Parts: sequence; C-alpha cells; structure tokens
Amino acid sequence: MSNNTSQNYIKKRDFSLTNIGSRLLRLALLIATDVAVIWFLNRLVSLGYLPFAVAVLIVAFFVNVVLLSQKAYPIRWMVVGLVLMALFTIYPIFFTVWVSFTNYGEGHLITQEQAVTQILKEKYLPEAGKAYSWIAFKSPEGDYALWLQDAEGIGYLAKQGEPLTQPQAGEEGVGELDGNGIPETIEGYQRLNAIIAATDNNLTEIQFGEAGKTIQIRSPREAAELLPKYVYDADQNAMIDQETGMVYKNLRGTFTSSTGQALRPGFIETIQFTNFRNFFISPALRGPLVRIIAWNFAFAFISLLLNFSLGLLIAIMFNDRRFPFKKLIRSLLIIPYTVPALLTILVWRGMLNPELGVIDRALEGLFGWAPPWFTDPFWAKIAILLINLWLSYPYFMVVCSGALQSISEDYYAAAQVDGANAWQRFWRITLPLLLVAVGPLLIASFVFNFNNFNLIYIFNAGGPPMAGTPTPAGHTDILISYVYNLAFTASRGVDYGFAAAITIIIFFIVGAMTLFQFRYTRMWEEVSENV
Repeated sequence: MSNNTSQNYIKKRDFSLTNIGSRLLRLALLIATDVAVIWFLNRLVSLGYLPFAVAVLIVAFFVNVVLLSQKAYPIRWMVVGLVLMALFTIYPIFFTVWVSFTNYGEGHLITQEQAVTQILKEKYLPEAGKAYSWIAFKSPEGDYALWLQDAEGIGYLAKQGEPLTQPQAGEEGVGELDGNGIPETIEGYQRLNAIIAATDNNLTEIQFGEAGKTIQIRSPREAAELLPKYVYDADQNAMIDQETGMVYKNLRGTFTSSTGQALRPGFIETIQFTNFRNFFISPALRGPLVRIIAWNFAFAFISLLLNFSLGLLIAIMFNDRRFPFKKLIRSLLIIPYTVPALLTILVWRGMLNPELGVIDRALEGLFGWAPPWFTDPFWAKIAILLINLWLSYPYFMVVCSGALQSISEDYYAAAQVDGANAWQRFWRITLPLLLVAVGPLLIASFVFNFNNFNLIYIFNAGGPPMAGTPTPAGHTDILISYVYNLAFTASRGVDYGFAAAITIIIFFIVGAMTLFQFRYTRMWEEVSENV
C-alpha cells in the first residue's frame, strides 16, 4: 500500500470516527433533554397544568422525530424557530379556545382534585371534643410534641401516633414543672418559644395522639380533638358536612348546597357553550351590547375615513412642488406620530379637562361655553374621534406621500389632454392607483381601531356610563373595553373563561370583516391580473 493510499485511509477513518463521536454526543444531549422534559411533564401534571403538559409533550415528540429521522434532516435548522412558534403562538391560541369552554377564573383556578384536597383540610370541634391550651416541643430530628392542659389544669403529653399520657414531673424524662404546670424539659425535646411556635406552619398540619382521636392546633392558644368537617362522596361527586349533614353537590365547578351556600375554593370545569350563550342571550348583556357594537363599527369606520382623508389631503398638498417650506412643515406634522400614544392621550385628557383644560378655558373665553367632553355621550365620542385623528393622520400622510410619488405623471398628462379636470383626475387616476398600494393598510387600520382599547380606556374608560344597564357599560365603550369591564372589573371577579369566549367572537368578527374587505378590494389577486 502506497503512502498516499495509507494517508487517505487514515483521514477517512479519522473523519468517520469524528462523525460517530459527534452523533453520539448529539444523541447523549437529546437523551438528557428528554429526561429533563419527562421530569418537567411530571411536575406539570402533578400541578394540574394538563393542557400545557400536552403541548410540551407534542413539541418534544416533534423535536425527537426531526432530530432522529433522516427524512426530516432539511428542517433540523428550523427546529428552534418552530418550537418557539408552537409554544408562544400556536399554544396560546389553543389554550384560549380551551379556556373559553370552561369556568376558569377567580375562585376556579385549580383542578377538582386540588380543590377537594383543600376542602378536606377543614376541621371542626365536635360537641364531645375537648379543647386544650398547648406548648410545643421539638426534637433535634425535627419531631414535635405538645404539652396539653385541659380546663381543669390536668397536663397531657401528646406525640404523633401515640395515645395521650399524663406523666408526672420526673417521669419519662419530664422535668420539673413551672408555675403554670408546664415542664421545663422533656427528654429528647426542646421547648419552643411561643412566638416561634405560633409562626411554625408545620405544627398546624400535624395530628397528635392516636388514630381516631387526634389532637390538632386550631389557634395560637388552643388545640382540640378536631375531626374532618367534610368527606368526599365520589359516587355523588359531592361534599358532605359531617357536622350538619348538609350535602354540597357540584354545580359548575363549585360544591353548592340546596340553600345556595358554596364551598371554596372552586375548580376548573368544562361548561361547554355557556360563556358564548351568556354573551348573546343574557338579558343583562343584551341591552347595552347592541349599542356598543353599533358604536364600535361606527368608531372604526369614521376614524378610518377621517384619518385617511386628512392624511391624503396633506400628502397631495406636499406632492405639489410649488408648496413652500415643504420639508419643515412635513417634519412638524409628523411629530404626533413620534410621541407615544399613551402620553398623547393623557395630554389630550388634560387639555379637555372641564375645569383646568387649555382647550375648554379657551372656548369658554371666546364663546362662553365649552363642550362637556366627559359627561355628554355625543361630545365624548367627538373627543375620541378628534384624539384618534391627531394620533393617526401622520401615518397616512407618510404612506400616501410615498404612494403618490410612485404614480407616473404620464397618466395625468394624458388625462389633461383628454379634458379631465382636477377632480376627475383625482377620482379616476389618483384614488384607484393609491388604493392598490394602501388598501391592505386601510384594512389593518380598521382592524386596529376596532380593537383600540388604549384610547378608550385611558381617555375616559368608556364613559359616560349608560343609565339603567344591569352591567357596567359606557356610551364610548367598544366591544373590547366592554368585555374587559365584564371579565376583569365586575363585582363577580375575574372571569378568564368569559374573556376568552369574547376574544374568540371578536376574532371571528374581525376575521370576517378582513376577509370581506380583501375580497371586495381584490387585494389577493395576482399582480398579472391587475396589469
């Protein structure tokens, strides 16, 4: 064998060994990751986060298939992006859908098993039960003992799993008694300071004494022969009060008695289409809902019309080469778009203040009257439209300026030769060609204003309030702000299930409008079809 052949063989062999080593390393890392994922899944399931556990399992299975399959080799470099998309985009969508069919919310944040466990921890003192004062002792190994005294002053020593005893001073390692009849020492145990004992959470969970007659601490000063107040009947799916005999049956995730008394906490339970049905047929919601939806559409449409019209008008003016100081004025007009909307809304709220606002004081000085921006429904809507105009027209001014510059002057020259006036040239040439470029942006702006929560909530929180409505609703509320008030600020507490249901409804409304507008404006057509 020649030297060259030997060298080539050695190189191939080394390369092969390196390749095998890298594969083994990747396989070891994958196995280690899978082990960590299995541990994480076990924790999620034990804590009751089953939907998230299912999502993590699917993602982990996908990663293993991609990394171990030769056919999936081309998408290996996309794994990180796909995993992030699955966990932060796809999973929240499916989780929102799942939540919309549940009672998930305040008082219903845990599983039924977790709720039953917490309710069963509640104890009560039966009529024949005895109460004691107590002093805690603790061994170096962490075991606890109690020195109990009943109403007659008789002392008892209580340990875990052992019957109560009445040792005398000097017996069983019991030291001398102090003036209160409490031993100073107990063999193998150290007396705990009263403050330390009162703040030791482990003490309240321990059952002292023998089974069937246990002693538990119920307060910093009292221990008693407590019994479980409730027992769970799996056949009835109900909790039974052992003290009163009352039966609490499951009612939409809450154990409720026949008298309407409920046990807390509740638990997450599927309630099918209840959230959706309540939104559409509930008398409390149906009253203001129609007016709110009508104003929502009007607000989005009027805002789009005003913002686009003003922006287009200014863009046409700046498109004229004869316009003086064009760059300076354009820079000044774009300032509202550069300032954060939050600050701008607060500034406008201050300027429209009926007592100290600059605009109101100026109007009162000139005309002796200023509009009631915050108390009258009509003027409140006008104020919101004006603020939104101030915030949005610079965007359309910039967009339209760029689109106008892309329109060839030959079109206008030919139209002028044919005798078309300025209005005809605008209506027949400028606007159609402009809409081809900005049409999708108009749709996006409509969708944005349809859900413009920040403007409504920051300016006046949807006010002024509607009179005579059973639910909190305002004249300037749009659908998203109304739902926010119902789901997060109402007296019934936070209701994530209801909020998720309305989120899905809004999604379908906006999606249907967007689809209609795209089809109407033919924005999805191929470029060749529009040429």
